[in-house]
Amino acid sequence: MSDDLPDSRPVAGAVMTLFFVIAVLIGWDLINDYMEGASWSHLGIELLILCTAATGIGFLWHRLARTRQGLGEAVAEAEQWRSENRQLLMGLGVAIQNQFSRWKLSKAEAEVGLLLLKGLSHKEIGHIRQTSERTAREQARALYRKSSLSGRSALSSFFLEDLLPPSALDVQK
Repeated sequence: MSDDLPDSRPVAGAVMTLFFVIAVLIGWDLINDYMEGASWSHLGIELLILCTAATGIGFLWHRLARTRQGLGEAVAEAEQWRSENRQLLMGLGVAIQNQFSRWKLSKAEAEVGLLLLKGLSHKEIGHIRQTSERTAREQARALYRKSSLSGRSALSSFFLEDLLPPSALDVQK
């Protein structure tokens, strides 16, 4: 599974920590000011700042909990889909490998082909395969040449076209 969005948990954790530190410092200052006999208006402003920091902590905590719940639900839904369709996915994997064999792809080109079908960039493919981005790009070009396909979209379409139900345009042809 790929991550389309950057992980915001470190940022949320840092902001919550900042709010917490502010709340502790303001609380400590509020107690010291009260002991020294500060004016009620001064104490009221510091109390307002303390409440604002506490509200920020609560808001971020609630948002983080909702995000975790949503992520948990999405992961569970994806796993359910995979388990319900495991046989189909295994058959599709075999069919893709068979087609790669018919195209006479090298092992490296077939690996690149699978990663392209998963939607990875040439840079990501190079990183995973511990090669350069240029090598991944050249292996992709070799795949397209051997398969007589024009590129990534055509490769994906080759395998997905027959799996999807016909559209209204397909029926009219």
